[in-house]
Parts: sequence; C-alpha cells; structure tokens
Amino acid sequence: MKPNAMNLKQAQQALAEGEVSAVELTQACLDQAAAAEGQLNALVTICADQALEEARRADEQRRQGSDKRLLGIPVVIKDNICTRGVLSTAASKMLSNYTPVYDATVVERLKAEGAVIVGKANMDEFAMGSSTETSYYGTARNPWNPECVSGGSSGGSAAAVAADEGIFALGSDTGGSVRQPAAFCGVVGLKPTYGTVSRYGLMAFASSLDQIGPLTKTVEDAAEVLSVIAGHDPRDSTSAITEYPDYGRGMKDGIEGLRVGLPKEYLSQDVDPQVMASYENAIRLLRELGAQIVETSLPTFDYALSAYYIIASAEAASNLSRYDGIRYGFRASDYEGYRDMYKRTRTEGFGSEVKRRIMLGNYVLSAGYYDAYYLKALRVKTLIRRDFARVFADCDVLLSPAAPTPAFRLGAKATPLEMYVNDLFTVPVNIAGNCALTLPSGVTDDGLPLSVQLISDAFAENTLLRAAWNLERALGFSARPALGTGKEEAQ
Repeated sequence: MKPNAMNLKQAQQALAEGEVSAVELTQACLDQAAAAEGQLNALVTICADQALEEARRADEQRRQGSDKRLLGIPVVIKDNICTRGVLSTAASKMLSNYTPVYDATVVERLKAEGAVIVGKANMDEFAMGSSTETSYYGTARNPWNPECVSGGSSGGSAAAVAADEGIFALGSDTGGSVRQPAAFCGVVGLKPTYGTVSRYGLMAFASSLDQIGPLTKTVEDAAEVLSVIAGHDPRDSTSAITEYPDYGRGMKDGIEGLRVGLPKEYLSQDVDPQVMASYENAIRLLRELGAQIVETSLPTFDYALSAYYIIASAEAASNLSRYDGIRYGFRASDYEGYRDMYKRTRTEGFGSEVKRRIMLGNYVLSAGYYDAYYLKALRVKTLIRRDFARVFADCDVLLSPAAPTPAFRLGAKATPLEMYVNDLFTVPVNIAGNCALTLPSGVTDDGLPLSVQLISDAFAENTLLRAAWNLERALGFSARPALGTGKEEAQ
C-alpha cells in the first residue's frame, strides 16, 4: 500500500512506528495530486513547498518526543475556510486574489495538533451548488469516473480524499455539502451538530445552517478529526457552550437494542433502484446486528427543501452584500462612479448560481414578501425541529438514503430545480441542527459508489458514530476508485 492510500489511523500508526516519515507521506500525497489533478481538478491551490516544510518540522518534533494527534498528517482544506498566507477564494472570481491574514479556528486546531496542509479544495462557488459545477475554476470530477460529478459543494474535498491526495479533508455543510459529495465519492462525510465546530474563518453562506465537518476514509477517522476541531470558540457567537465529549468513546460497542427509525416520507420519494437496494441491505444488516428497526414519520419533510432554499438564499443575500469591490476582493476595471463600480463588480465577480440565490434572497426579504415567504419558512423550520425532537424521543438514530441517485454525469442536471432535488435527504438535518453522517454502502453496476445516511439528535455524535462504525463493519466496503492509489491493493 502506498503511504497516501492509508486511512488516518493507519497513517498515525505508521508515523509513530517509523514506517514512514511525515515528509514521505506528504510527498506521496503531492505526487498523487500531480498525477491525478489533470483529470480531477479537485484542488484550487497546491501548497507543495509549505507542506513539505511543515512535514519536515513534524518529523523533527516527533524525534523530540511530540505526541500531537495529527503530527505529520496531510490534510486538504475546502477553499471557503481561511488559511493564513494561502489563497482562499471560495471558488469565486470575487475572491480570486484574496489571501487571508489569519487562520480559521478549525485550521488553528489542526495546526496545533501538527497537521500538514497540502492544498485547498475546489468547491461550488461560495458553497452554492450540489455538483461543483459552479466553481470559477471548473468542475471537480469524480475519481470513480471523471465523466461524473464529485458532488457539492465540497466536491473537491471528497474527490481529494477518495483519490488519496490527502489523508482527510475538511468541508462545510449547509444543506448536505459534506454528506452528498462524500456519498458520490465513496468516503465518509460527517456533519456535526450546529454549533459544535466553530465557524470563525468560514466564509459565510447561510449562517444559521453552515457547519464545518470532516471527510474521511473511515468512521473511526471521522471521530478522530471531530475530536480535534470541535469545541467552544468565543469568536463564534453561535458556538455551543457545552461539555464536549471524547468523540468515538464507546464507538466499537455493539448496537443490540439500538432503535433505528425509518422515516416513511424518505421512502415515498423517487429514488434510484440501486440506491434503494443498498438502503434495504443496510436495514437488513442493522437488524442482524441486533438493532431494533422502527417505522417513523417526519410529516414536515415535504416542506423542508422549499424552506431551506428560502432561508439559505435570504441569509446568502445578506452575507454576500459585503463583496462590493471597495474593501477587498475583485473590483471591475471599467466603471463610472461608485454605483456603477458596485454594480459591475458584483455582475462580473459572481457566477450565475450565486446571483440567482442573491436575487431570490433579496426578493423573499423585500417589503410585501417577507411575511409570505421568509417568515413562513422560519415557522416551517420550527416545525421541522419539533418533528425531529419528537422522533428522537422514540429513536436513537434514523436511517435514509444519502441522495436520490448515485453521482450523475457532468451537465446532466439542466435546470436549477433538478439540481436542488439532490439535497432532498440532507437539508432537513441542517434545518433541525442535528448531526448526520453518510458512509459508503456499495457500488452500482456502473462502478459508482452508493451510500446511506445516519441521523442522530443534536449533540448525540457518539450514538451516531457507534451506529455508523458497526454498520461500516457489517457492510465491509473496500472498493477503491480508478484514480485512487489503493486500487491495486483492494483488488
């Protein structure tokens, strides 16, 4: 096995036992990026020199006895998370020249534990999309089939992990943007409870929904990364003031008696037959592991997608008003007066999907429509949260498909509505603020990964991780993509 094909736990052990150095591991990731990026386009920026220098320091610290959790581990960071001294563009022309002077809190925490940043991941512009086709830098393609999308908006993060360009990655999840690309690329994607991971240094899309989460090769790796990045941050007013557990504690205990709910509304949707077969297989395996399967209902499910796009667009319109060409970022070169400059800058600097959502957001916030749309969507949000609270009084976790279909071909979704439906199974979790995880559950006849989603109550990550770890073991998923370096070993 090539070093970069290892998962996080394997890499930690190999580094600790001296089987590989941080420099060798980092170089292997950089070599893979050099070989695969021509087809993948998963990375916006590759930090080769900086990464190798950080790896050399990590090796020296290890020789001196350091026991940092992520010492020498190469990581990829989504490009809407600020990294000091490294371009952070949110895959937008508007920020194509923006280099932050500070690190996001999650980046600070990764660096404090010795992680090595090898690159910034491609994404849908300002995290608005489900396929990474809205990126100013071009589409991030799927390592399993480069003619297919990698999902979105964290498509570059998912593709980079699946193709072994990093040991793990960070993404952001506003309506499924960690979980759906993880599902499309055959990796694990964890969306923590809202407020568990600081948003300081995350370029805001929809502030009441955004949450940073890890994309990893295993459930155990996801728990390890979450243990590093979670915790209260006084710089984030929405950061939860609570006791943060040791994530993964009890993860390997059995799940006999665990109550697994199957929301009937999820099963009434138009779902690809192979997705449904994979979902039914997961139900069977959970039952064999001793879980108690319970049929349940989320009556507000049918309203979640509409409410999400109203709330998210309204918050996006407000958050993106700061990009005016005056303070930082792109500025149009040909204009007459500041009003014309403002108009031309935003017209030229934003892509069509971002402009679509800004216009929708301004519309639902405008006089005469605020009550009819935005206020009503907020009321639906309350009802959705109540629905989940009621369900979790009787269930420990919920199981659903991760997405209605496997990864689709580039350009296959011709209209915005066709694209938005990809978020059908993931957006309710963001609205409710709960935690959820997607993990690979099989492969289609065409060789694309299939995944299922597990959902748990707010701050119940350890229950979620225990269910996911046991299901992962039962599924025994070991397939690797053509552009991953571990394919030969898996065969």
